[in-house]
Amino acid sequence: MSEENKFNFSEDTQKNESEIKDEAVKQSKETVKKDALNFYESIKKFFKELLDFRHDTDRDATIEAIKADIPFKGATAWILVCSIFVASIGLNADSPAVVIGAMLISPLMGPILGIGLAIAINDIDTLKRSLINLATMIGLSLLAAFLFFYFFPLSEDTSELLGRVRPDIRDVLIAFFGGSALIIARTKRGTIASVIFGVAIATALMPPLCTAGYGLAKGNWLYFRGAMYLFTINTIFIALATFLVLKILRFPMLKYANSAKRKRIARFASLIAIIVMIPASMTFYDVLQESRFERDFNNFVANEIRANESLWLNRDPVLDRENKRINVYFYGEISEATITDLENELKKGDDYGNIKDFDLIINANKTRSVDRLSESLDRAYKDLDRSDNVISGLQKEIEELQANINKLNLELESSNGKSQFSFTTIAKDAKILFKDLEYFSFAKMLESKDFIRIDTVSVARVTWSKSLNDSLRTVKEKELSQWLKKEVKSDTIFISRN
Repeated sequence: MSEENKFNFSEDTQKNESEIKDEAVKQSKETVKKDALNFYESIKKFFKELLDFRHDTDRDATIEAIKADIPFKGATAWILVCSIFVASIGLNADSPAVVIGAMLISPLMGPILGIGLAIAINDIDTLKRSLINLATMIGLSLLAAFLFFYFFPLSEDTSELLGRVRPDIRDVLIAFFGGSALIIARTKRGTIASVIFGVAIATALMPPLCTAGYGLAKGNWLYFRGAMYLFTINTIFIALATFLVLKILRFPMLKYANSAKRKRIARFASLIAIIVMIPASMTFYDVLQESRFERDFNNFVANEIRANESLWLNRDPVLDRENKRINVYFYGEISEATITDLENELKKGDDYGNIKDFDLIINANKTRSVDRLSESLDRAYKDLDRSDNVISGLQKEIEELQANINKLNLELESSNGKSQFSFTTIAKDAKILFKDLEYFSFAKMLESKDFIRIDTVSVARVTWSKSLNDSLRTVKEKELSQWLKKEVKSDTIFISRN
């Protein structure tokens, strides 16, 4: 058989096997993709069913319930006044339980939810009613708190009160997420009462107003501004959360017969929403920045100053954000090397990046507090206790010396009481000899330079006529000193000028 008539079946077989393998790999890949897609869809469906709350929303009942809580008259007004007094008493007594009770009975949340609802559904009438009622509630709350603290003033600023004068980023987050939880609970069929109570406690609208009233009663504008700032943060972010949740739930916009009026009100509501969101965003940013500054400042003080036992703080350091300064107050002198080391640690920026550009102002006081001296003495005693082998050999000698010193001190003190001259005579003679002398006193005093040995010194205090200049006063005092040495038979006379 010729070569032309032969067939190579082995090559065809290899091609078929390769195609089958490729097809199998392709099918396997498709199966994996399909399984992955099905898994992703399953996960997506699970979380959608888990987190979707739109199907359980009662829109009409929610709108009616929020509008029903807006009016402020009759029983609502009295409930507000009572809650204000309860919260004020809680702040006065520093009782968290009483303050929490005031939060639960306060009706302040109604107009705030009304503002968020009105902007979300384009209801200008509800917006007006909410703003008017909220302003009335705030005014009445401040008045009631002012009267309480005016007639029942606090003896000191309590921790419950001080916690409401300086908001931080946590207060912003609490207000926003608390407001979100509240409006979600209100929109659910069968409102969850426990959520409403919990939000009333968390957002704490009532205590800041009481603290603001306390600031007015005491004339402390710093407390008033801080408390009102906290109340404003809570109000804005609760209303903002209400607006966003209702928009997510697609609550129907209020319809108007006049299309032009509807568009005008819609634009106005949108403008109000933007106006509210701008300061809310700015407030969030400012409070966030302040929290960062405070965090780095507290870390710097804790790590670089309080951790150093050789540095004694006279008072708490102060962060001055406006002038970009850190004022630190120390007892005793601070060396240049220590100051340079503190400045270098601050400027590194590794751990204190937000305040690395601040100037470190060192305020040193040469006097040291009694408490600090006591602490230093205690440390010295501990060091001495560790050296018992040295102390035990000298203890007996020290006790004998102390006994002798005490005996000599008693003798010296008893002899000091015996007067060897007449003060009346010396005073009259001094006035005759020194006509410009307007005041004269003389005494023998005990002094100790090493706090062991006691010496007796003679001291004369004088006041000269105002017409006498300093140079003549100095000359007169020298003459008076020489004269007194002879009269009282003393080697040393100290002249002290009043």
